[in-house]
Amino acid sequence: MNLYFRLLWLSLMARFRPRLGALDESVLRMRVWPFDLDLNRHMNNGRFLTLMDLGRIDLMLRSGLGRVVVRERWMPVIASSMVRWRRSLLPFQRFELRSRMLCWDDKWFYVEQRFVRDGRTVAIGLVKGVIRCRGGHVPPAEVFAQVLGQAPEAPPVPAAIEDWRAFEGHLSGLD
Repeated sequence: MNLYFRLLWLSLMARFRPRLGALDESVLRMRVWPFDLDLNRHMNNGRFLTLMDLGRIDLMLRSGLGRVVVRERWMPVIASSMVRWRRSLLPFQRFELRSRMLCWDDKWFYVEQRFVRDGRTVAIGLVKGVIRCRGGHVPPAEVFAQVLGQAPEAPPVPAAIEDWRAFEGHLSGLD
């Protein structure tokens, strides 16, 4: 239930925050609440993933993608995620969730999301997602054309994303 309050607050506040460009960073300031904790009394690893959803929603709302998704009846879908935890977040600590579009290809969007406390990275996540429609997927170039009026040039794909793609290729043999 508490996540609905965070989502409602995020949705309301997005209207008053500056618009974001395709490669701009969203910064959400949050606090660890008691219902975010696990038995070790630090933020639960699953809660990190859930809060990452809020960071991506903020990116969509403030970039204008949210309106287009609703109008076109598209569905943003996550296909894969990877998180590296480095430090704990303890009860009532403040932190920032920094989300940004890292790169894209003909099908996939790649988003980097960092949890930062006192200037130090607590956790970093990479998310691979796609925009779905009735006929399959919507290519990123079309998504950008609908939202921005034109598709920006895709940034170079970082080596970490290339390595991740290769690793996923090995996982597909496990099906």
